Amino acid sequence: MATFFNRATLTYGTNSISSNTVSGEILQTLTATKTASNENYALGDVITYAVALVNSGATNLTGLTLTDDLGEFAISDKLSVTPLDYVLGSLLYYVGGVLQPTPPIITASPLSFSGISIPAGGDAVIIYNAVPNEYAPLTAGSAITNTVTVSGNSALGDITAEETISVANAPLLSILKSLSPETVAENGTVTYTLLIENRGNAPVTSDLVVSDIFDPILENITVTYNGAVWSEGVNYTYDEATGIFASLPGAITLPAATYVTDPTTGIVSVIPGSSVIRVTGTI
Repeated sequence: MATFFNRATLTYGTNSISSNTVSGEILQTLTATKTASNENYALGDVITYAVALVNSGATNLTGLTLTDDLGEFAISDKLSVTPLDYVLGSLLYYVGGVLQPTPPIITASPLSFSGISIPAGGDAVIIYNAVPNEYAPLTAGSAITNTVTVSGNSALGDITAEETISVANAPLLSILKSLSPETVAENGTVTYTLLIENRGNAPVTSDLVVSDIFDPILENITVTYNGAVWSEGVNYTYDEATGIFASLPGAITLPAATYVTDPTTGIVSVIPGSSVIRVTGTI
């Protein structure tokens, strides 16, 4: 809703008299709402945004431009970053539920496109995808709020709508296995190294089990965990008849990752939480 004010002036000779001020309101006929497909995000997630526009007036609205800031925020007085990337080719534009030709994109960051029209008493929906990038905050409790602005309606000015998604508070695990030496004589000794990493913002304190089947079977194994010697039956089980190895529940824990934002570039670096298991035995 926009309010306007006006007054008249009466001039005679060298005299000037102002009338009283009257005010009026222009009822807002264009409304915008924005929703995201995901409440939470992690690196690599595809977030689908939908912008719903409703024209409750009796006049067609044409030539509108939509601009999405893709979550731009300031890191310092001198640096702002944009944590979302628009997925090229994902833009869809519907009027009254009917797919329309793709509007021309002016810029990809911020995402801006023109040529949006909404009939009187009608609606339009614009859908597009975005992905978190290297600027997306990942520390637990972080969020991305992005705002879409609808411009081109001179009577009411710009209309805005925003949506907030929060970072997923969860571990993000990976495991990498290596062998040393890679070439070994019969009855030689080898070491398997299992590097377990957590790139998520939540630690793992229980229910984490690592299992392996050594082929060829290892004999007389020794196991270390982050440099400390493990005991069979306390920290792990191993069957020399089958080569099946497994850590016991609760033996492995992983801290959350640490995130460091470069103050010059704004890029977020991930320092994973990690644990290392080494199994040494004779083939």
